[in-house]
Amino acid sequence: MMRYTTQAERIGAQKGAMLATAIPKEVLGITGKQHKMKKNMSRVIKFRRWLPYGGASTNATTQNNWDVTASAHLTSEGVTPNADNLSAQDITVTMQQYSCLMMYTDVADDMYEDSLPEAEIEQVGRRMGLVREMIRYGALRGCTNKFYAGGTSRSTVDQTITLSLLRNISKSLQGNRCEFITRILKTSANYATAPIEAGMLVFCHTDLENDIRELPGFIPVPNYASGKVAHEAELGSCDRFRFITSPELKPVIDSGAAIGSSGFVSTGNSLNDVYPVIIVADDAWGDVALRGKESFDSVHIPVGKEDKSDPLSQRGYVGGKFYSAMFVQNDGWMAVAEVACSDLDGL
Repeated sequence: MMRYTTQAERIGAQKGAMLATAIPKEVLGITGKQHKMKKNMSRVIKFRRWLPYGGASTNATTQNNWDVTASAHLTSEGVTPNADNLSAQDITVTMQQYSCLMMYTDVADDMYEDSLPEAEIEQVGRRMGLVREMIRYGALRGCTNKFYAGGTSRSTVDQTITLSLLRNISKSLQGNRCEFITRILKTSANYATAPIEAGMLVFCHTDLENDIRELPGFIPVPNYASGKVAHEAELGSCDRFRFITSPELKPVIDSGAAIGSSGFVSTGNSLNDVYPVIIVADDAWGDVALRGKESFDSVHIPVGKEDKSDPLSQRGYVGGKFYSAMFVQNDGWMAVAEVACSDLDGL
């Protein structure tokens, strides 16, 4: 039987659908006081608060401390009391500009089978959103009101998140006269629903989900009486805390206590990875935006725009930029707990 030799395929591949790309998760932006900075007024903006009588800007507690006794305010007949002065705390913030830029060529635009400009526009938007979230994360982790699970510093962290740790944080924030950021959710007639206390929001990495679900009295979102959530990534609540998780709130690897046989996550298998847990009450931190430029400035210069730097219009550009300054307004109205995370792979 005669057979004919078949030539090899020219391409040998079928163009398939574009696959999904991981989308950064922004969660911290649902809190924070929004401030507007006027244009052409310098990069520096100075905020001020009047301290309570008897308070001082020394630390998270003293800046919220009222030192008032009734006996010190007794007034004698005909005697003018001594006059007191106001004390202020100033917080100085400097605006910064953030940007990114991508490029494609005229050949790619003319010949490439997929739309590079469209893909780059999408990537720039998502990337800059993540940049903004990382600015928030960095600013909030700088809060001076710190708590350490099982230790007194990051290098001694040897426990995961616990109810007693959370209640100690609640004691601190309420002692500093914080205002709750969430309202009471009352019970409903629906089966197995539960009321949710007014309280604070907690932001942490998704790795901590198991440890949070193991907290005594944890109520998952499906059991909320009203079904209302603060964010689509909300996991549930416990006591005065409602938990929101994100994979972007990454741990500080190999920075805790020696792992030993503790069963906690360790990237290098010697020291615990430490996970910052951010607890926020109302008005705890601020986000400054340049007035009129609250969002990204997106840029797309397509190929076909000749100028002296590109006389043959061979390059196209996609980019974005924004101004930002994020800062802790009141260290006593938020806290950062540094905890270890149970290693589920080892179970």
